[in-house]
Amino acid sequence: MSRLKRVFSRAKYAAIGAAVGGALGGIVSRNAASTGAGVGALVGATVGEKRVDVSSVVDDVKNRKPDADVVSRSDD
Repeated sequence: MSRLKRVFSRAKYAAIGAAVGGALGGIVSRNAASTGAGVGALVGATVGEKRVDVSSVVDDVKNRKPDADVVSRSDD
């Protein structure tokens, strides 16, 4: 997993989270918009980091070669 990919994913989701949090908080008041944007950015950055970690694990599993002894068969 590349460090650059993780950084960009975290930044992208932090920006999206900040926009959503700010918009929802803006419905209530100006102070709530600021707080909502901060919380949204924090949640977005966390989601962005986890999403890259999970997608790299899924890619590794997809690229793994199956063993010759293990064959899945259904009894249909």
